Amino acid sequence: MNTTKRAGMALLSLALAGTLAACGSGGGESQGDAAGGKVTIDYWLWDDKQLPAYQACADAFQKANPDVSVKITQTAWAQYWQNLTTQLAAGQAPDVWTDHGSYYPQFVSSGQIMDIQPFVTRDKVDLAQYQDGLADLWVKDGKRYGLPKDWDTVALVYNTTMLEEQKVKPEEMADLTWNPTDGGTLQQVIAKLTVDENGHNGLDPAFDKSKVKVYGFLPEWADGAQGQNGWGDLAVANGWTYLDKNPWGTQYKYDDPKLAQVIDWYKQLVDKGYAPKFDKQSTLGRDAVLNAGKGAMSFAGSWTISTFLGPDAEQKFAFAAMPLGPAGTRKTAINGLSDAIFAGTEHKEEAWKWVKYLGSADCQNVVADNAVVFPAIKTASEKAAAAHEAKGHDVQAYLDPTKTQGSTFLLPITDHGNEINTIVQDAIQSIILGQIGAAEGLKKANDQVNALFT
Repeated sequence: MNTTKRAGMALLSLALAGTLAACGSGGGESQGDAAGGKVTIDYWLWDDKQLPAYQACADAFQKANPDVSVKITQTAWAQYWQNLTTQLAAGQAPDVWTDHGSYYPQFVSSGQIMDIQPFVTRDKVDLAQYQDGLADLWVKDGKRYGLPKDWDTVALVYNTTMLEEQKVKPEEMADLTWNPTDGGTLQQVIAKLTVDENGHNGLDPAFDKSKVKVYGFLPEWADGAQGQNGWGDLAVANGWTYLDKNPWGTQYKYDDPKLAQVIDWYKQLVDKGYAPKFDKQSTLGRDAVLNAGKGAMSFAGSWTISTFLGPDAEQKFAFAAMPLGPAGTRKTAINGLSDAIFAGTEHKEEAWKWVKYLGSADCQNVVADNAVVFPAIKTASEKAAAAHEAKGHDVQAYLDPTKTQGSTFLLPITDHGNEINTIVQDAIQSIILGQIGAAEGLKKANDQVNALFT
């Protein structure tokens, strides 16, 4: 969630401290102003694009609660988790932080995150107001560790100018199909959009894959064990499931041939020259490569809407729904973030009051007006959609799956998340590099993953 830069990004290994320092307190200023009696809640987030909206929420919250102030600290994704790790190890974490599904199981097992279910029950928080399934992600063994704050889905982002040049109509993008055998109409479009230095596209017999000027598709390889930005969505559309149950399953299914088919399909894109080689791809990231005009299309989460449709975009982009897969549906992961309360905070009531406000319509409507992410509350999501429409942004490709039965699936939440991310990501990268076959590599990875649970 959410925005959310999610698991679609490179997930870093988080070595969390196994025990909570006795009587730990929130970081920095969260111990309060002893002279004035005001409590300061230290709140961390990583998304700079959402900072203005949450500062506005904090201002409104402080006006309604003059005895509590909120200090917001924003740092970039990698630094965020590194700093949090250090603070948790010292028992001096922030009172409240933005939480991600890939990390929170470890916070739970380490006793570093507070169960808020007693507060939710006491204050009669309406959990039905949130997008279906999101509230359940933050529950384990009857204990609740967060309230949903937003959600995201995945769609195709494409360069409209390049589509016009290759005579691909927007209507075609809205009705793409995919299969692991020949790639369906999705691969046909990818081939058309791949252009070499002499102007030949990927369907032209004269196409030179050794001198590609524009790649038709940019895959995401630093996507952990979830493949949120591409391979996971296609695999589920191919009839694959991650594990025996979600959340809190214990048997993963990375050895399923339906997943190997997807990874093999991606590899042949690389082999044909339609996608960059893993060891030759730009270090700038897919968004930057697309904006530089070196790539024509990719999968992108809804948290990137402002990147591609905002005033700083260097190319003209549009979004299309995920392709129709062999299982008969279009599939996209739906993910969400929450806000965690540090188990060692000295200000549990004040921290809960802030988390409850973050999960309320009062705050989420402010986030909606900012038109960066879709808030978790359904009515606030509608306000966000209206805010995008007012800006001239067509974002229906992200919204439609949430209104179509069976089009979304929840990303896996289990113990050992960081170890699993490393194992699976390394395996997939080895496959793409040609160091091992897909079936063999995924079988070995699956054995390692499931061994973590035994």
